[in-house]
Amino acid sequence: MVASRPQQPAASGSTGGQPLAGRRALVTGGASGIGAATVRALAAQGAFVTVADRDGDGAATLASEVDGDAWTVDLLHTRELEDLSLDVDILVNNAGIQSVQPIHKFDPADFRRIHTLMLEAPFLLIRAALPGMYERGFGRIINVSSIHGLRASPFKAAYVSAKHGLEGLSKVTALEGGEHGVTSNCVNPGYVRTPLVENQISDQARLHGISEEDVLATIMLTESAIKRMVEPEEVAGLVCWLASDLAGMVTGSSYVMDGGWSAR
Repeated sequence: MVASRPQQPAASGSTGGQPLAGRRALVTGGASGIGAATVRALAAQGAFVTVADRDGDGAATLASEVDGDAWTVDLLHTRELEDLSLDVDILVNNAGIQSVQPIHKFDPADFRRIHTLMLEAPFLLIRAALPGMYERGFGRIINVSSIHGLRASPFKAAYVSAKHGLEGLSKVTALEGGEHGVTSNCVNPGYVRTPLVENQISDQARLHGISEEDVLATIMLTESAIKRMVEPEEVAGLVCWLASDLAGMVTGSSYVMDGGWSAR
């Protein structure tokens, strides 16, 4: 997948419409939702992007659209990632899943699966990317966390604890990578208009005993000052800034994009 580096001009203080020209990026869960928006945004700024997703056809289609590369991978198979080497300048850990259940009924297999995909796999990908980043003296680790990396909600024990763990992993990466020119940050959106969120609506309606129409107003957006979901392109814009040279002094941080939820 991400192997030899093609001949491209090195990016250093690039300006204008292609600030990421010469950079190589990898986006997990890149075939849809936040991932797809991020792939398109990074490519528009000049990066060569590898779309990593278990949906091989979707990854290939998007990679073709942006003149990038596709990597068909199931990140739940973590043993296959242990000896991986990644030649990338920008790593976006975005892949995620969700299961909404009360703790006393939470399927242990679901709990382990969420932690494997959303905490263990990012660790292994960061581990695989850092040696090359250290050698080149540049790297951007961008972890798509969530407001649930900073706050909790009922019925999401696995997701909330995995995202909290991702926040800690990101901060440790920032502390270790700083002297090597590598930054590590989290992006923390509220509810984003993606299939992952839309699929939760029926689960939330069932658990709370309300109609699906009421879920957004009374559950998902009740704490938000701005009563709408975040658009994937808004998250992608923040990712692109964190990937740029302009964010060279930004590390170990969590950037909230929640419409005011966490202001309470």
